[in-house]
Amino acid sequence: MTNTSRKFGLMSRKVLMGTTLGAALFFMIVGVIFWGGFNTAMEVTNTLEFCISCHEMEENVYQEYKKTIHYTNRSGVRATCSDCHVPDPWVHKVVRKIKASNEVLHKVLGTIDTPEKFNAKRLFLAKNVWRSMKETDSRECRNCHNFDSMKPEDQKKRSRRQHAGAMERGNTCIDCHKGIAHSKVHDQLSESELEELSKPVEKNKRPIAPQWQAFIDNDKKLVTTTDDPAGTAAAIETETTEDATPAKTELAAPASSQADTAPAATGTKSVTGVDWSGIEAAEVTLFYPGQASMEWVLKGSDHGGKRGFLYGDRCFDCHEGEGMSIGKLIVSGEKLEPTPIPGKRGSIDVNVQAKHDGENLYMRFQWPDGEHAAIPFAEGGKMDPKNPIKLAIMLAAINEDDPKVEYTERAGCWQSCHHDVNDMPDQPDQSALADSRLDSSNGFTKYLKESRTEIEIEGKNDAKRGGWDKLKEAGEIQAALENGSFMDLLRYKAGTGESEDGYILAERVMTGGQGVDFTGSLENGVWTVEMTRKLSSDKAGDISMSTDQMYSIGFAIHDDYSNSRFHHVSLGLILGFDNDDAEINAVGK
Repeated sequence: MTNTSRKFGLMSRKVLMGTTLGAALFFMIVGVIFWGGFNTAMEVTNTLEFCISCHEMEENVYQEYKKTIHYTNRSGVRATCSDCHVPDPWVHKVVRKIKASNEVLHKVLGTIDTPEKFNAKRLFLAKNVWRSMKETDSRECRNCHNFDSMKPEDQKKRSRRQHAGAMERGNTCIDCHKGIAHSKVHDQLSESELEELSKPVEKNKRPIAPQWQAFIDNDKKLVTTTDDPAGTAAAIETETTEDATPAKTELAAPASSQADTAPAATGTKSVTGVDWSGIEAAEVTLFYPGQASMEWVLKGSDHGGKRGFLYGDRCFDCHEGEGMSIGKLIVSGEKLEPTPIPGKRGSIDVNVQAKHDGENLYMRFQWPDGEHAAIPFAEGGKMDPKNPIKLAIMLAAINEDDPKVEYTERAGCWQSCHHDVNDMPDQPDQSALADSRLDSSNGFTKYLKESRTEIEIEGKNDAKRGGWDKLKEAGEIQAALENGSFMDLLRYKAGTGESEDGYILAERVMTGGQGVDFTGSLENGVWTVEMTRKLSSDKAGDISMSTDQMYSIGFAIHDDYSNSRFHHVSLGLILGFDNDDAEINAVGK
């Protein structure tokens, strides 16, 4: 038998279900060629070049994507269309490709072949993507971003809190990071839609990795990095990227020969005779808030931190150390400020000292004076020409078992800022205010929700946000005042030297308290304001303080002859007495 005969005989041998070895080999080769060709073609459709080969993509989402951190970043790692929109597991990838045939159909039909048509469908298309990512626990995001491999110490404090909360509750990436690569449209969702799309899923809960547990147990020991205003911008857009901790503006410490004449952060001289030696100063950054109202805080499409806030996070928990970045972002008019003031500083670093003697609370505030920035919409460039600065302090009792003012511990004085007060977006007309039983001679001032029957948060169907006209009955408001459901307000006016003691409930009332004494001076470019206030009081509108309790406290400075909301504010802080856990600790001396 020849060799050729043997070869053909071998190929003719039947190996499986009557199939010859030759036929099996032929089909195997064809299969390999088909499989290779199929996978090659599928991978070609996963390239960026293929995705933007049609002008519908190239002219719309591609141009948006090129401006994001997924396209260009410090590490040089680029996430392309398929990295986010095509699953890596083969079966899921094939299913996605089959579904994509529907997109080819709409390409032929011209459904989104112009920017105008695309924008008209943008929200519908985005909701489909969000829904799909929610169902897969943001599988494509987690190909690159994994909780276990993150370094929480290199993240902002609020990012760490959000990520730890997501693991514990069962949230997923897309719950917070909508609009991360394209123009945002999640602000067009109703609050109910946003909450449904962002609610936790039980099966997505994860065990806390060791490095995260260390953060949860003792967050204050974790290291933060340098200031990054762009990172704060991303956070307001619910697109957290970089880390930021602003540097402090130091108040000039006087030489020993100047100690008796120049007040400064480390000085002990007091215009009231109070000895401040040995009282450590808390460094508090007050920042420019623009039109960020309480309604803004509680609307998820406005404020990405709403979820954490409702779960119990304080504003201070998430934004400590970000005052300079936030203020710079807002004062420029980039966010939340339709009428920016050229040259106005975005933040003020204030040194705050506090002490008590069992009967009185003493506080001292020191901060650098700023250069004058003329206000373009105020006569003479000054809104309040009589007062170069005003300092306000707001206090409220903290009682977890029976909170007198909802969210006070979390938001501090932000409770009183609403979307419809003076110079805010939904400020009512003066003619409408004329029918109110409140004092409207100076427009409409701060108030608390405890004095209203309801507050409009969302502004659905063009409804005005806030609740200025939803007053409770006079008897109910009086009962709330007697129950302690108010915020104590203390204010100093530098120009007139006035010390005012009032409160906020249905409106801002600047009289009626037991009284407070302020003194202030500007020397060597540093403002010093000192306050003396009795701890106990039986006056309506006064918080009667006890040294074994803690209180919510917030500060506001109207600098450079400003008025209304054009001030700088602190986050809500905790005031304690001989308590190192408090952000402001009044030491007994």
